[in-house]
Amino acid sequence: MVRSSIRLAFIGDVMLGRLVNRVLRDVPPSYVWGDVLPVLLSADARIANLECVLSDRGEPWPGKLFVFRSDRKNVAVLTAAQITAVSLANNHVLDFGDMALKEMLDALDEAGIAHAGAGRDAREARRPAAFVVSGIRCALLAATDNEPDWEAEPKSPGVFFVPCDPGDVRFQTLCELVRQTAASHDLVIVSYHWGPNWGERPLPEHVRVGRALIEAGARIVYGHSAHITRGVEFYGGGAILYSCGDFVDDYAVDEIERNDESFVFTVVMDGTMLREIQLVPTIIADFQARRPDPIRAARLSERMRRLCAELGTRVEIVPEGLRLLP
Repeated sequence: MVRSSIRLAFIGDVMLGRLVNRVLRDVPPSYVWGDVLPVLLSADARIANLECVLSDRGEPWPGKLFVFRSDRKNVAVLTAAQITAVSLANNHVLDFGDMALKEMLDALDEAGIAHAGAGRDAREARRPAAFVVSGIRCALLAATDNEPDWEAEPKSPGVFFVPCDPGDVRFQTLCELVRQTAASHDLVIVSYHWGPNWGERPLPEHVRVGRALIEAGARIVYGHSAHITRGVEFYGGGAILYSCGDFVDDYAVDEIERNDESFVFTVVMDGTMLREIQLVPTIIADFQARRPDPIRAARLSERMRRLCAELGTRVEIVPEGLRLLP
């Protein structure tokens, strides 16, 4: 039975390696989510970009400066927040090689967490992650324009690599997959790990390809890769989250661009129609997500209000943060 209203929570990069991994050896898996956990659990489904590999195997990718691996057991961190699906199409999923990736895929399958964007071969990397929320048949496709050398092949593992170029045949393939998936699902989400780490406004090519994906049949384009949040645009009955930023990690903080500040982006649907998006401010402190104090929350919300308004999005300030309206 289809319920009239569903809530889908999207969060930015979840990086459980390095110092976060070390802390997780002494604290419960729920630690990472801090006092944001009730916000996540209030949604009907939760989607994250997993910016590391969960594995006890492998060696660091030769010559790669930043490599992120978390113990396989830390799949329990995802289950503690009842994460529904994760995007694996990013620039860290192969940091410890093919065997580590395969071990993580097994761990996610055993935990019942849907995943998309990387796989044992190209077919698996391109396959949508399917899940049902209150009768709504949802599908998550995931792609990245990072790490072209990691592109999955017919007989070798890797990521679904797609340049942010509407004229590129690989982007056209993604659009065709969106169309095919929309024919058999009620709600299509495209996760795109795109572009550089910094800059608070979306790149022109992100606007072009984000809109093209909506036109192909996606309802939500879920962008990430940048370490900071960007505005949200409503377009063609859907929404483009240009960057959900960093949700939890151990990174050094840029005092200007503030990569330790983000939001829970909760998309509220009436059936398959997008009604609004609710934003709850979050910060990273002591390797966990937290709710900021009221003054800082107001500052985060005002910045996001400004960025959304630049994209033509109607914004209301509410006690919990922001309410975005098409």
